[in-house]
Amino acid sequence: MKGGRPLKSRKRSRTLGPLWRRLVMLLGGSLCMGMAVAVAVQWVVTGSVGDIREWFEKWPTYLLLTGVLCGAVVFTLGALLGRLWLSALLVSAVGLLLALVDYFKTTINGTPLALADFGLATQLGDVAGVAGELHPPEDFWRALIALCICAALLFLFRRLTAVTGRARFLTFSISLALTLGLFSAQGAQAAGAVFQVDVNTRLDAANSHDTYGLLLSLWRDSCLQAKKSPEGYSEAYMQDVLARIDEILAEDPVSREEPAVRPNVIMVLSESFYDLTRLPDLQFERDPLENFHALESESISGTFHSHYLGYGTGYLEMSMLYGITELDLGTGTNICFLEDDIYDRLDALPEQYTKGGGYTAEMLHAFDNSLYNRTVTYPRLGFSKLLFHEDMKQMDLQEPLFGGYYMRDAYLYEAALNEMKEINDSGERAFLYLITMENHQPFNADKFDYLCQIDVTSDTLSEEDMAIVRVMLEGITRADQALGKLTDALRNSPEPTIVVYFGDHRPNLFMTDGETVYTKLGLCPSNDTVDWTLEEVEDLYSTDYLIWANDAALLQGQAGTRRDSSITAVGPQLLELTGQPVSRYWALLEKVSQVSLTNIDRYFVDGTGTPSTSAETADLSDEARELLQLREDVLYDALYGQQYITAAMNEPVP
Repeated sequence: MKGGRPLKSRKRSRTLGPLWRRLVMLLGGSLCMGMAVAVAVQWVVTGSVGDIREWFEKWPTYLLLTGVLCGAVVFTLGALLGRLWLSALLVSAVGLLLALVDYFKTTINGTPLALADFGLATQLGDVAGVAGELHPPEDFWRALIALCICAALLFLFRRLTAVTGRARFLTFSISLALTLGLFSAQGAQAAGAVFQVDVNTRLDAANSHDTYGLLLSLWRDSCLQAKKSPEGYSEAYMQDVLARIDEILAEDPVSREEPAVRPNVIMVLSESFYDLTRLPDLQFERDPLENFHALESESISGTFHSHYLGYGTGYLEMSMLYGITELDLGTGTNICFLEDDIYDRLDALPEQYTKGGGYTAEMLHAFDNSLYNRTVTYPRLGFSKLLFHEDMKQMDLQEPLFGGYYMRDAYLYEAALNEMKEINDSGERAFLYLITMENHQPFNADKFDYLCQIDVTSDTLSEEDMAIVRVMLEGITRADQALGKLTDALRNSPEPTIVVYFGDHRPNLFMTDGETVYTKLGLCPSNDTVDWTLEEVEDLYSTDYLIWANDAALLQGQAGTRRDSSITAVGPQLLELTGQPVSRYWALLEKVSQVSLTNIDRYFVDGTGTPSTSAETADLSDEARELLQLREDVLYDALYGQQYITAAMNEPVP
């Protein structure tokens, strides 16, 4: 006591200023941090602060909205945790992680991160395992340091943004509601109107990414409306659709000739296979595809229109086996990760062979079972047996197991021939679907121990670039040699067999300076597909294929002919050749494949191989457009609607 007055212990206030001021500071700090995250993410993605400035000058509202979205998340987490600096660190970490994944995906495949890729999030380690050694760019570390400095400033001034007690709870509740609103369809519409962002038009990932930036393109895609129903959709509408399909199939029946024998079918998805000799300014010592080119004279062959460049094998498989594409799904939906029962609704290609009796369907994949949800979806598509790398390793085979980083194609083919013999010995025919891996990325110079069987030179490419080209050349050469072994074995087999062989996509061969082999050889102006002409897209999104048989009669007089095909057309083409009875669904797909080889966000190719930017801009007849609409109606009904006619579409053509 002093002067008769008791000493009072006073607890110093941990906050400064009235509540309203601290709330203003909390909001201001959140928005500033949100803008910092927006800039940092684009810094990593583009590799240039100057590009961000140009982007802001061109579309200022896009960067502002990105900052608002990030800031809203920072504010909400800051209110929840009571520590704005910690919230800033968490949001920064997520933003930089997305930027890093986008950078790696673009580096590996030449395509940006898309919403559909999040379906593979749980398999990120496996994806990285087949991608090769990955290192963050220098800009990543600079952006990280910058964001850490921003978070440190918020820590130093943390008392200015402190909100406690009931005020904190109320602030969090209101901010959470508003933030969730921004990520809803209605909120997106409102924000889009304010910031002049189109949230209604579907764009392919490259265009969306180039225009809106990484974060805003992901937000935009997540807020786009789901697949819209056909106008007038109802049971009566779909019954009219069914009647019209039957009418078309009756007027012009799908042509098929009953084969004298039922052949085995071997479908080979050859990883990254394409005719490398088509590239300009590459001189080869001898033909690296001598077997493929020789087989063309005995086969149906031609250009094979893919949907991607450098990636997307599992997505392509689903399109081929099930007859659906990304355009049939809502934006951002991963075709390999739909609700499980969706894959049961329409009969898949293998089921066209197994349901009629006499065929056993198996899949053999030269890698493990971790990617693209195959262990779930493929049994639902009609495969009774799935064999992966570990399963085939246990087989007592003659071929060497490994080639480069992965299983040899020749080893996979030997395993397939063993399976075919076992199925044939049981009295059934085999429908085998094979996925190779020997020519899968990464294309590191040491992949094949620096071996290149065929010498190649170029007047354009440097020696460092040629080292990468030689790896690709060796992979293509080995794929061709294995194909030769497979067809030689089948020539000596008494069992009638058809082989469908195609490349799923071209590799995106990145050179040492970040350019690709295609840019350096003048096939496209840059790595950014947004800069490509329609003709360049069609060229680089195509590979090569052939359909060969060990008995020419199985090809029904088409041996040696040229015919363009595609991921979505090769299944109907095979059904036509084998004379297999088909359901209404696959009969419709056969009709559609005659007028449309490829129809995706990126481009459209009609039945003659002529490309267009979309089906809407293509020069199509009224009959062709009707077929496309009927297919769209059927798939909407099966995938999103009430399945009014789905069962009927799985019934045989009347």
